Amino acid sequence: MLQGLWAKEPVRPAKVGEALSDHLLNTLRAAVAIRERVGTLPYLSDRSWTLVLLAALFHDAGKVAFGFQLMVGNGPGPRRNWGERHEVLSLGFVAILLADLPEDERLTVASLVAGHHRPFTTGGAHARKTPLFPLYEGDQPEEFLGKFTPLDEARVNDLVRWLRATCAAFELPVSDRPSRVTPGDVVTASHRLFQKLYERWSLAEETEEEGRATVLLLGATTMADHLSSGHHVLDTKHPLSADYPDRLAKRFLDEGKELRPQQAESAAQHDHLLLRSWTGSGKTEAALLWATTQIADISAGTGGTPRLFYLLPYLASINAMAGRLTEELEAAEHIGVAHSRAASYHLARALADDCADHTNDQDDRPDDLSEELVDDAPVRAAQKAHARAEATRNFRELLRVGTPYQLLRGALAGPIHSGILTDSANSVFVLDELHAYDERRLGMILAMLGFWADLGGRVAVMSATLPEALKQCVEEALATTLRVVEPPAELPAPRRHRLHTRSAHLTDATSIGEIRQRLAEGRSVLVVANNVRDAVTLYEELAPACHELHGEDSAFLLHSRFRRGDRNAIEGRIAERFGTRRPRRPGLLVGTQVLEVSLDLDLDVCHTSAANLEALLQRFGRVNRLGSRSPAPTVVHEPTYAPRRRGGGDLWADGVYSAEATQLAWSILTEHDGQVIDEGKTARWLDDIYASAWGERWRADVDHHRRAFTEAFLKFEHPFDDRGFLADQMDEMFEGTEAILLQDQDEYERRLNLDGSRGGRLLAADLLIPLPYWGRALSRWEKQHHVRTIDGDYDPTYGLRAVHRVEKSTYQPGALL
Repeated sequence: MLQGLWAKEPVRPAKVGEALSDHLLNTLRAAVAIRERVGTLPYLSDRSWTLVLLAALFHDAGKVAFGFQLMVGNGPGPRRNWGERHEVLSLGFVAILLADLPEDERLTVASLVAGHHRPFTTGGAHARKTPLFPLYEGDQPEEFLGKFTPLDEARVNDLVRWLRATCAAFELPVSDRPSRVTPGDVVTASHRLFQKLYERWSLAEETEEEGRATVLLLGATTMADHLSSGHHVLDTKHPLSADYPDRLAKRFLDEGKELRPQQAESAAQHDHLLLRSWTGSGKTEAALLWATTQIADISAGTGGTPRLFYLLPYLASINAMAGRLTEELEAAEHIGVAHSRAASYHLARALADDCADHTNDQDDRPDDLSEELVDDAPVRAAQKAHARAEATRNFRELLRVGTPYQLLRGALAGPIHSGILTDSANSVFVLDELHAYDERRLGMILAMLGFWADLGGRVAVMSATLPEALKQCVEEALATTLRVVEPPAELPAPRRHRLHTRSAHLTDATSIGEIRQRLAEGRSVLVVANNVRDAVTLYEELAPACHELHGEDSAFLLHSRFRRGDRNAIEGRIAERFGTRRPRRPGLLVGTQVLEVSLDLDLDVCHTSAANLEALLQRFGRVNRLGSRSPAPTVVHEPTYAPRRRGGGDLWADGVYSAEATQLAWSILTEHDGQVIDEGKTARWLDDIYASAWGERWRADVDHHRRAFTEAFLKFEHPFDDRGFLADQMDEMFEGTEAILLQDQDEYERRLNLDGSRGGRLLAADLLIPLPYWGRALSRWEKQHHVRTIDGDYDPTYGLRAVHRVEKSTYQPGALL
């Protein structure tokens, strides 16, 4: 009879929903797997994990209600909304079957069961969904009984017997009294336990340690529920295996190389790591060697299997690193990609793999948006890509490449996000390019570094440019003193670039003439502008000459305002033309900041607008990357300085970079005009900049934002409050929005309908264009397809050039970075 109860409605084409007993058992097994993965924590005892297992088993017992079964289509007549919360009814089973537990433990299990979908209270802010307590806090027993009945007594007792037997099978504590219960017993017990929860959590304020422990327990419970609902199984074999150092040593030997000193030193480190080493010096291998050591240490100390999070700031650099690690570790199916467009990343890879397996001549197909998909390969690829992204969202992989933002959302806690915190406990974190964040975002990330360390984690920060000021910020966040690992002083730093400065702006006619001359000489030329408007202008001026000299597929423009699908295609062609593993070919690459750390490129010459020094050094790194040639020309052009629209009186270089930081960099660069850049000295250049008055203000701002984030997000005095109001603050800082063009609406709908589920939505997502968070004001919400639309001027070669808005604002390319 118990098999007749459903936990989930049927998924087409199935006629029968998922059995409630199957879902509860799978959730319990998932909780066991989470306990084994996370291991022991300073905030959680073995007894705490027992309470998590009990909560996982009991969390959906309330779905036995007739109203719930009718709602999911498991009953006579049509479906109809029930209107009650099944997790509240689940409390009755907790109260009856765990009556022998100490009251504080029973209340903990009850809290996890009741809180696995909704917060208890609003937390002093407007809630997105009505919290649990206001729904039932004023109910008298009779009113409460009326909401949760009728209940089938035979089914209730079947479920009670099954729960007792499952507890016994997993050696979990359970009461054997009473032998039989009535529906009234269950509802009455639910009401009483709900009232106790209300008394416990309405006004109580937890200590920092208590609140943190509660959030971690809730995270383990919700994580188990997500895994069970998604039918995902956690990976148990780490793609970064213990034999990686031996395999790397063998590969180096076969290539006639040996381990570099900084790589060996990183491998020997048994604590947090600060690694400063120039581009192309093997930082990635050093990070993996360090991580192998930390994984072994944490596993030995906790009994768990640490996750490795490789975190970068830019979408393209994340995708590139995921590809590199897949190749390095030979673990294609076991490396997660965690960013807002992860499914699109997997779709691009899946389609590429599919094309590689077919002999169809793709060039014979039409090139426009209305192209028919001639077989179901893209749909199958989209389904596979969506499944991979869902697996990562459900914490499957042990190695994930992504943005810090995805992990920072764990600080929102609650039923949705607390699992991120639990999964990050006892983990290993590699942060590359930490310099790329502004003061506010950097402060938030630093606060999270300290939190991860408190949860048993180990942190590595690595960069080609790691100034002393940033080192001190990291040390303060981790509450420890660290030594920077770097190449030995006697090892000569590479001298890959010869510096030149120009007072003429990058878009000046003399600058364009100089770049044209480079192209005429048969060079591959990188041109990096500070904003989209300048990049488009430069491409329009230079591309025709490049096409005439070197062919139609020799000039490229890349910035952040392309359709997803167009950008993926452009990046692929850029890598094919200018990648480090390709034969050297002349050509032109014009772009914005997206080129600083995106693709693994190696060009002959760089012309760039001046910016802060870290950004410039990253741009230089795309030229003569391997250092196999004589120093390559890197030409820096003085920017224009002006206030931003509605941005106060502060000046910004080309509307993007702080004028003061840019001018400090410009002063240093002009002093070394005409000289070969010694990359061993650039760290001292940075230290000089951060020692200035601007650097002192920078440090004060970073410290302020670190403390503010800790206070607002990482205290958890009220672990069951709704913290959704903080999500908007975080989204505004880290996430933009996306929209489709009005002219793409029909194609968007067609792609949605190619597959009856999320695979079609993923194919349609290739038409989305990124906008900043405030770009919502430039768009309209299209309800039928749940997507934003913009009326814009767009070209697949140039990207988004303008957005037309009915009201006040009109987008201009220079306004969006």
